[in-house]
Amino acid sequence: MESGIEGLKAKGKAAKAAAHKLAYVSTDVKNMALNNIADDMLLKRESILAANKKDYTAAKASGMGAALLDRLMLDEKRLEGIAADTRDVAALPDPVGEVYDMRTMPNGLQIGKKRVPIGVIGTIYESRPNVTVDIAALCLKSGNAVILRGGKETLNSNTAIVKVIKEACVKAGMPDGCVQFIDNTDHSLVRAMLKMNDVIDLIVPRGGAGLIKIVKENATMAVVAGGIGVCHTYVDKNADVQDAIDIVYNAKVQRPTVCNALDTVLVHKDVAKNCLPGMAARLNSAQVELHCDERAITILEADKSLKLKKAVEEDWGREFLALIAAIKVVDSLDGALEHIEKYGSGHSEAIITEDYSAAMRFLNEVDAAAVYVNASTRYTDGSQFGLGAEVGISTQKLHARGPMGLKELTSYKWIILGTGQVRP
Repeated sequence: MESGIEGLKAKGKAAKAAAHKLAYVSTDVKNMALNNIADDMLLKRESILAANKKDYTAAKASGMGAALLDRLMLDEKRLEGIAADTRDVAALPDPVGEVYDMRTMPNGLQIGKKRVPIGVIGTIYESRPNVTVDIAALCLKSGNAVILRGGKETLNSNTAIVKVIKEACVKAGMPDGCVQFIDNTDHSLVRAMLKMNDVIDLIVPRGGAGLIKIVKENATMAVVAGGIGVCHTYVDKNADVQDAIDIVYNAKVQRPTVCNALDTVLVHKDVAKNCLPGMAARLNSAQVELHCDERAITILEADKSLKLKKAVEEDWGREFLALIAAIKVVDSLDGALEHIEKYGSGHSEAIITEDYSAAMRFLNEVDAAAVYVNASTRYTDGSQFGLGAEVGISTQKLHARGPMGLKELTSYKWIILGTGQVRP
């Protein structure tokens, strides 16, 4: 297929045609395609990993930061995880065709909703080749055609992965053209893609603030965007201190380069002296650099082994994507709520407490896509939420919020069943 703008238009036309057919493909055929993808990702791992190595080597040589390099890298374990997530999507109930909210009106009409695919999903994303599989799998299972546009830093990886996906779909009998991949890295194609509202029904960008801004400002179709994840964990005065230490450590260290990793710890003044030394020591064991307010520094400065820095205003509301955490001592739950309201990004927020009333206030008053009580924010993930995978994590409120799975990639139509009724 030709490249450039004409090639993009041809791919869009092919995706639109495939979407019409895909809406009626049986669940069995869709599941077969997904299981084929999972199997072939592992059968063809050598070619995929070789392509990824080219991307990783070039990106490292270009000076790409550690966070993005970690997102770019594939290995045997990650491929196995991708395959497992794809099989999980296949095992989930097919949302397409679900009839719900049926009711009978006084005139005898039966009125309800039937779940249908959105149509063609376009996605623009950076650095993470696993996203290629996640998005393709969810779109296919939900009956949507998909147009994928990854970053130039993952071109070799994505090319190898898309080849596997397309061949797996052909073997299962999926409609031709249901998965399209833009392999031209010319940035002008991104802006052209954002004007294709005659073809693309929804755009989902995944990447940094710059990409999100470009998509939101230029797209002529609906956009669901995630933006950055500035995630807080508040340690309440009635927290279990060991739970707080364990949860904060996991939220920061388990994988620090992702959007649901912890950025700021807020600690109630009444528990700070009891909690902060142990928490800091645990974080220090993983070489976490701590940017502390004055009260936290006063408590921690006696331990010369800690990597302490005085926090500056820019540390609050910052997504670190690294082994760095900000720490602030607050006077009350109200203080924590005010801080989160001012600096949070609406992604994931957590409270550690044994006080039911405090927990309920936090759940009720924090405005975020995912709000936790006594658990790590690292769980904000489609596979962890039982969705199999995710297209992205929306920090918007319309039409989807949080991890976007199968149902979030569908719409509905009203269905009305009558027995000859006419309106008087």
